[in-house]
Amino acid sequence: MRRAVSEYEGKDLLSLMPERLPVWYADHHRDLPWRDTGDPYDVWLSEIMLQQTRVAAVIEYFLRFKEALPGIPELAACDEERLMKLWEGLGYYSRVRNLQKAAQKVMEAYGGRLPESAGELRKLPGIGPYTAGAIASIAFGEAMPAVDGNVLRICARITENRKDIALPETKKALEAALLEVFREACPPVHPGTLNQAMMELGATVCVPNGPPQCGICPVADWCRSHAAGAEEALPVKSAARPRKIEQRTILLIMDGENVLIRKRPARGLLAGLWELPAQAGFLTEVQALEAAAALLEEVSGKTDAPLFEPVFIKKLPPARHVFTHIEWEMEGWLIRVVPAISQNGMPCADPAENEMPGMEPAGNTTCFADPSELQTLYALPSAFSAFLP
Repeated sequence: MRRAVSEYEGKDLLSLMPERLPVWYADHHRDLPWRDTGDPYDVWLSEIMLQQTRVAAVIEYFLRFKEALPGIPELAACDEERLMKLWEGLGYYSRVRNLQKAAQKVMEAYGGRLPESAGELRKLPGIGPYTAGAIASIAFGEAMPAVDGNVLRICARITENRKDIALPETKKALEAALLEVFREACPPVHPGTLNQAMMELGATVCVPNGPPQCGICPVADWCRSHAAGAEEALPVKSAARPRKIEQRTILLIMDGENVLIRKRPARGLLAGLWELPAQAGFLTEVQALEAAAALLEEVSGKTDAPLFEPVFIKKLPPARHVFTHIEWEMEGWLIRVVPAISQNGMPCADPAENEMPGMEPAGNTTCFADPSELQTLYALPSAFSAFLP
């Protein structure tokens, strides 16, 4: 039997949230390392990391990143290779590049302190309306909503709004409605608490995948979609465009324990990161050996050492990796080679050297790296992790 909402008919249901959600949040929120620290940098860093990434995956990265780069000055000054290594595995690497660009702008234009208003925050690279609202409200107490997918979902369900939340006009209309709610309620309600309460409700109770947990929801008694039995039908969201499927062959070329890696182009997917060399399409054994020979000639041609010779080849299990708009179907070949040119003084590009945009990286762009270097120096995206030894 559905709960009645007759006593709330005619009321702006969104305006009721400040009365109840902060109280619920105080008793039910998760203990996360970036909450309640009083540091705007923590709020900013966590919000960037949490974009399209699960909370459970972010915690370890956040703690490690903060230990290495505890504040804006350290982030602004960090060299690119080290920065990419700290972000390795989180994906969407443009986030961390924009994070550093923003930190550098904060150092130059704001004296090393994050601006306190959402309007000023939006002038920084990588900060859109949601992130600006989150930082401004949580760190600085500005009465500004932060509207993400969680907030869109709970508001659509509470009001039984059947408009497509993927449409920009739907989001803009909700942002405008919530801005009025925040201006009326804050103070005495802290806007950061209200935003986090809505985010937490969407992440833990009014969940996106599977049925919402209406039995423990603090606002179920005036949720119109719950009363109508329409919780799982809402929100309405148009289907995303299908991902482009690409077939690729990954070459794991090993000299002993050393692995051949290559730096990707400065633009495009996984720009400027290191990779296991990959070829478009699925290669036969003969084609894989030919591709490996070309790579080894490129490496050997930069030294007086003799050419490598493949001595062993083995097919590796297939793997798949999903990006936002592209999906890689991957096959791989393990190719062992001799002699060990990598032991004759041919390191990869020096990770401590900065690179200018549009310039070739210092050192070599195709080279061998030993296991300790792969662990500590060179950022390999998780797309290649299935093929690493």
